[in-house]
Formats: sequence, structure tokens, C-alpha cells
Amino acid sequence: MRCPFCAHEDTQVVETRESDEGDVVRRRRRCLHCEKRFTTYERTEIAMPWVVKKDGSRVEYDPSKLRASMTLALRKRPVSVEQIDAALDRIQDKLLASGAKEMPTARLGELVMRELKRIDKVAYVRFASVYREFEDVDAFRQLIRDI
Repeated sequence: MRCPFCAHEDTQVVETRESDEGDVVRRRRRCLHCEKRFTTYERTEIAMPWVVKKDGSRVEYDPSKLRASMTLALRKRPVSVEQIDAALDRIQDKLLASGAKEMPTARLGELVMRELKRIDKVAYVRFASVYREFEDVDAFRQLIRDI
């Protein structure tokens, strides 16, 4: 770690403490050149993939957008907030596990549909009817038959 006072690259950790929640590590350091002390903090950084839209534009992954679209499909359905949260967590886990830097909206939509199919078939059909942009009634019927 570089000293913020003299820019020397040799520093020594004098003290280390974890936060109460265990998600941040605080380190007291001493510069071996100028002897000044300073504090650094370490946090886990989770890099979610960027979402590539149909038009080729890229946007940051926004869990609130995903929640809003799922909540709309699940409106007036007997599904608890805990079930929605668990589904969103599973989707996020799959995104992180993929290791991809970018994720097409088509893939993200498939993950959402898989989760909706698992927790509520009606919400799945609602979401799929908008997401898949059916051209005719026969394609929609086929989706319902597949369930």
C-alpha cells in the first residue's frame, strides 16, 4: 500500500479490525519511510455484468428494474415478498457465477422466466407474453400447453 503522505510503497500493518457485520476490514498502517500512520478499509467488490439491450446499448445491471418487472407479472398473485427476494437472489447468483462481463437481455429474460415458472405459472405466462413478443395466438397457446 502506498503512503498517502510521501508516496513511499513500503508500509506496515500495525492493527487490523473487522467491522461488526464482518463486511469491512479496517487496517491501521505505518509508513516505513516517513513514519506517519494512516487507515485503509477493505470491502468486497461484486462486479455484476453489464446488460446488453436488443439495440446493442449497454446499461448497468439494475436489480430494481428486475424486481419491478417481476412484481408487475406477480401482481395480485399469492406470492410472498420472501419468494420474490429468493428468486432475485438466485438470478443474481447465476449472473455472478457466470463470470461474464456482459449479459444479453435475452439471457436475463430467460433467467427471470425460469424463476417465475418455478414460483407462479400465471406470472410466468404474463411475463412471457410481453417478453417473447408473440406474433400470433398459436405461439401463445403453445407456451401455455408447455406448462
